[in-house]
Amino acid sequence: MTVARTPHMTDYEAERRDFHLEVPEYFNFATDVIGKWASDPHKLAMLWVGQDGERRQLTYAHFAEHSSRAANAFAALGIQKGDRVLVMLPRIPEWWETVLGLMKLGAVPIPCTTLLTPKDIQFRSEVAEAAGFITDSEGAGKFDPVRGECPTVRYAILVDTPRSERAGWTNYRQIAEHASPEYTGAKTRSDDSCLVYFTSGTVGYPKMVLHTHASYPIGHTITGKYWLDLHEDDLHWNLSEMGWAKAAWSNLFGPWVMGAAMFMQDARGKFNAIETLEMLHDYPITTLCAPPTAYRMLVLDEPMAYLKTNPPKALRHCVGAGEPLNPEVIKIWQEVTGMTIRDGYGQTETVLLCANFPPLPVKPGSMGKPSPGFDVSVIDHDGSELPAGKEGDIAVRIKPNRPTWMFKEYWRNPDATNGCERGDWYITGDRAYKDEDGYFWFVGRADDVIISAGYRIGPFEVESALKEHPAVAESAVIASPDEMRGEIVKAFVILAPGYTASPELASEIQDHVKRVTAPYKYPREIEFVEALPKTISGKIRRVELREMERQKKMGK
Repeated sequence: MTVARTPHMTDYEAERRDFHLEVPEYFNFATDVIGKWASDPHKLAMLWVGQDGERRQLTYAHFAEHSSRAANAFAALGIQKGDRVLVMLPRIPEWWETVLGLMKLGAVPIPCTTLLTPKDIQFRSEVAEAAGFITDSEGAGKFDPVRGECPTVRYAILVDTPRSERAGWTNYRQIAEHASPEYTGAKTRSDDSCLVYFTSGTVGYPKMVLHTHASYPIGHTITGKYWLDLHEDDLHWNLSEMGWAKAAWSNLFGPWVMGAAMFMQDARGKFNAIETLEMLHDYPITTLCAPPTAYRMLVLDEPMAYLKTNPPKALRHCVGAGEPLNPEVIKIWQEVTGMTIRDGYGQTETVLLCANFPPLPVKPGSMGKPSPGFDVSVIDHDGSELPAGKEGDIAVRIKPNRPTWMFKEYWRNPDATNGCERGDWYITGDRAYKDEDGYFWFVGRADDVIISAGYRIGPFEVESALKEHPAVAESAVIASPDEMRGEIVKAFVILAPGYTASPELASEIQDHVKRVTAPYKYPREIEFVEALPKTISGKIRRVELREMERQKKMGK
């Protein structure tokens, strides 16, 4: 049964006009927020479901105590304020304990996806000069072969059973068990370094995004209050894996700053649509945040058939982020569940920048409108704002006052930090246009835009059109060099089960795209493939496809 709530935001313009968040001189999320909610010893912070079906109800008091034990244990080992520590763990409670413990200590956690290879771990350890590495047995098996190449890592901490021993590793549970449950160390300033995330590396090597104790920990009030629309009695489920900034958005700061509880399933491996719907049916999950890829799988025939007979138990609010959401997916989900997926947009470098907030009518396919706390616009190469309908760079005004809710810098990369500024603006690297009502419409990454015979074509719109054809399971659209047009649109297509590649099918798909979007945007070439190159986070590496295509054309 869906539970009704009055949204935190009922008047969009009033919230933007009156927006204010207090930023004290000293602030620490682990102490000031978790500690505040922990004053009620029974207040639920997390409903956790393990791989073997184990269920645990964990309170804010649990995380307050265990993060203090972690902070004291790490300090006893020698970890100090400012030390960078890689944390590579799956969705287990120790992820929150250790990350919060490092924050209390003033150390800087660097969350990492469990999909990292030994080479990836070595790269991150080297460029961050990491002092420590916290992981489980699987991660330890990846780190040991490259440990000799990571000389700054002095503390290797193993999250495993209390009795497990591994040469060269300190058992986290043993040291935490014997540490004091009260942390009385020095306070952190709100502008101290708090957290580092590596960008996904869609183009070039990953950069280190440095956040303060205010930018994410306080700034994600915008995310949790206005977009996720969380209340203290909500149970929020975000499907993000713990190594990505979206986990900080919706698996840490956003829900807990609002005093909500989180549902967490220790799921590993490929996304399972039916299992996800079973969780929504069996548990009182009230709000859901999922990437568009997950929603696309949830609206396939088999999951939809299950959903119609096994509706969610308590779901009332759904959001999507990570990439633009196809209008067709929004339509199908709404028809079956009665709920509208409210798309949101932001970056590792920021909190929520734009969204389809609860009081706003959703325009399917749009990113929505700018968040309270930000002046977001579309600008040209000179830094001038563009009128409605004109495509340009998505930008955030940073002068005369830079929003606190943004990253401090690309750490140790001043060229990258300076390179993303243009006049009074921070440039996100994404392109869009605004309509007459002020809604933003995503076009694509600045380096993904295709220019064909003078037309500028964003890959997302073509991929959305392709997705509506039943034969297309997944696609990636790029610019392919062309002597006559400069570039043409080319699509790499993974076929859905039951379809066989053929020239006739390619022609049918091309005709379909001509019908559902502007004809000049249709892919003049289609190549059927078995897989697409992706980053560790699952984003398609169009840059790799473009280079492969360029080499192929040059070789002709």
